[in-house]
Amino acid sequence: MNQLKKEITLLSGIGQLSTTLLGTGLFMIPAIAAGIAGEFSLWAWLFLFVAICPIALTFAQLGKRYPNAGGTAYFVRKAFDKRLERSVAWLFVSVIPVGVPAAVALAAGFLQQLLPEPINGSLTAQLLTVALLVGVNLMGAKSSGQLQTLIAISIFLLVGAFLWKGGVGVTDLTMPTISEESFWPIGAALGVMFWCFVGIEAFAHMGEEFKNPERDFPIAIIAGCFVAGATYWAMSVVILKFGAYGTPQFDSASIPWLSENLFGPNFKMLISVIGFSACFASVNLYTQSLSRMVWAQARENKPEGKMAQVSSRGVPQNATLSVGGVLAASCIIGYWSGLDLEFFLKLANSVFVLVYLMAMLAALKLLEGAARWLAGIALALCVIVFVCLGWSMLYALGVFGLLMFQGKKDTTKAAI
Repeated sequence: MNQLKKEITLLSGIGQLSTTLLGTGLFMIPAIAAGIAGEFSLWAWLFLFVAICPIALTFAQLGKRYPNAGGTAYFVRKAFDKRLERSVAWLFVSVIPVGVPAAVALAAGFLQQLLPEPINGSLTAQLLTVALLVGVNLMGAKSSGQLQTLIAISIFLLVGAFLWKGGVGVTDLTMPTISEESFWPIGAALGVMFWCFVGIEAFAHMGEEFKNPERDFPIAIIAGCFVAGATYWAMSVVILKFGAYGTPQFDSASIPWLSENLFGPNFKMLISVIGFSACFASVNLYTQSLSRMVWAQARENKPEGKMAQVSSRGVPQNATLSVGGVLAASCIIGYWSGLDLEFFLKLANSVFVLVYLMAMLAALKLLEGAARWLAGIALALCVIVFVCLGWSMLYALGVFGLLMFQGKKDTTKAAI
């Protein structure tokens, strides 16, 4: 048995993508953006959503026409060749040791508040988070999707409670008047806020598991982006109303601070539960997509190997366990070395943007008509963002260059 089960419905797909896009971002990005642009951050969210639409729509068109667990790597193969496909595939996998453990550590920070004292250490919470990730993934995409849909609903209820308890009215929802001086802070805020929509490329790996990918996959991407964007905007309204921004404390603790002021200290435990769930949901989709990338490469190159096999639940079990093992090892190394998690996140972001860029480049060749023009706009946006990354883009370029060089050597040996 070497085929994934088609279990993802439209509703569970929207739930998975929206929770992935919200993830840890909801707990810090609105406050950071407000600190940069103040009330003009409300405009920045709208501009960001408009800018992300070409990228999301292009991924939707690719996933609709080419549903495959290989995601962007498969799109690149269809557009170019197998050597470039392998390079993009392993480029995406290279995010495991630098990006995912950092996100696991953020989720574990919330989990620590829920664990009893003997086992509430940072490393213990991280390893327990990894174990939960592996367990949820082994249950299958259907169970995972249902879980993330429940998490998405809890996040929306939380934001709705803030709007209600905070007494948000029409005046608070009024958009500020844009002036010439506001363009710079809006642009600066956009540079931070873009990362709230990193996750669409991971969702592309799930296209093969949709019950009706041609109809539901593109709807899930657009609806998921809209739901996440609306939630970020609403949370920003509350943060601006109560001035929960402008200091390093609010950068990562604006929501706990708001909950304590609006609902009292007893609400803290619930915030920890929702915070862990949101972070967990974000990391969960990446764990799924990374294991499916490994499985897709194994299916293509060694179809009889253990990594190419799937369980009775239709899950790439060995690939999932391998990804979980690397995550656990990376968490241990990161904990004992004391390396800066922010540094690793910047390296991971460079990989994500380069993967976006390669997907848009493939779309430019694969799609036709209006979809091709849309892909061209999305490609230009990705190039601008990649250049803006500065020094961190060297990590992605270095890894990609090494992978291309190795692929060329393998091709030369095969020819000889």
